[in-house]
Amino acid sequence: MKIVILDGHAENPGDLSWEGIGSMGDLTVYERTAEEQIEERIGDARAVLTNKTPITEETMRKCPNLEYVGVLATGVNVVDLEAARERGITVTNVPAYSTDSVAQLTMALLLELCHHVGAHSDAVKAGEWSRCPDFCFWNYPLVELAGKKMGIIGFGRIGQAVARLAKAFGMEVLAYGHHGIRGELLEEGMRGVSLEELYAQADVVSLHCPLTEENRGMICRESIEKMKPGVFILNTARGPLINEEDLREGILSKRVGGAAVDVAAREPIPADSPLLTAPNLIITPHIAWAPREARERLMNTAVENLRAYLAGDPVNVVNK
Repeated sequence: MKIVILDGHAENPGDLSWEGIGSMGDLTVYERTAEEQIEERIGDARAVLTNKTPITEETMRKCPNLEYVGVLATGVNVVDLEAARERGITVTNVPAYSTDSVAQLTMALLLELCHHVGAHSDAVKAGEWSRCPDFCFWNYPLVELAGKKMGIIGFGRIGQAVARLAKAFGMEVLAYGHHGIRGELLEEGMRGVSLEELYAQADVVSLHCPLTEENRGMICRESIEKMKPGVFILNTARGPLINEEDLREGILSKRVGGAAVDVAAREPIPADSPLLTAPNLIITPHIAWAPREARERLMNTAVENLRAYLAGDPVNVVNK
């Protein structure tokens, strides 16, 4: 069986092994694949693994041997699922591998907004403490989380993991999701609310929902105006959930006290992105999923997905 990995570098920049996949067929691994190279590189392969390289209906038509697409991620918007279903191509994903790592980075971003640890360390190394007439100094307002309200939009595995961490810091959790949690006391210190209630009450708004056409740009001028003045906004989900120009405007007007994002509307982030010139906005380069432990779980599940498919009992299928 011929197997092609189109963009293996992000999942495995050299610290993991493709041996599990390679043991099941004739494997070719490409670190990256440009759009114009996709069909040529798939060729007559029966199985393809992809992270962010798109597999369109046209690609499927031009690669008639293709019968399996393994997405090396949870989100599957890079594959035309309907076209795959019509052609009998099985598409799988890797769910839940990055829950803890995404929750961890979410809190790291929030703590950085509260204490600006990196900026203060840089200031000390630049000599500001040495020149200070007092025993201490700070260049930013310092924020204590205990007693604040954490608003979590999207209460799946990751949202729930973030809720547990926020609760450990003494925060009250306001959760919004599409699973009937409104008005429920989920557990002590966690309450299901409507989106309007979350906007009005939360000191921190953290996004953990999938991207849909309905919620694209949900964080915008109108929703920010509904939030508490000085709110912190976090996004470790999908970049297009935020209207980036409106977020920048909210920070400049001080309606938003600060923001931190691990994702952007376009990735890699364009050099002219409005986020890059916004003050008090932390940007990390889509790394929440990427600790080695999380990527090992992803790799192990990707191997099992392909093995199960070849055994005739596919798992984690997203286009049944």
